[in-house]
Amino acid sequence: MGSSLQLRISLQVNMEEMWFQQDGATAHTARASITVVRQMFPQHVVSRFGDVPWPPCSPDLSACDFFRWGYLKSKVYVRKPSTVDNLKVSIREEIANVPREMLVNVMQNFEERLRTC
Repeated sequence: MGSSLQLRISLQVNMEEMWFQQDGATAHTARASITVVRQMFPQHVVSRFGDVPWPPCSPDLSACDFFRWGYLKSKVYVRKPSTVDNLKVSIREEIANVPREMLVNVMQNFEERLRTC
């Protein structure tokens, strides 16, 4: 059984409703990469060379891109971690301390972004 089929079965994901947003990195737009992505997400590829054009440097839809990384950076670097280990500990602690209400708001905003697009 192929790994994509296993993913569909184990997560019970309807791949026909799933969209793939590609980040525009050069390696990810190689013909071989795009071919695989198009097979996995037929007519549902948002990318520079996808079914829905996505220009470089445009805002991302993913909650990690539009919220989490900026939020974590603002929290973690207040502590000024001096080692990689301190940085990792700070990141883990700040992730654990994100208020639940904030995550609910972020996901509601995510849904609004999807509807807008």
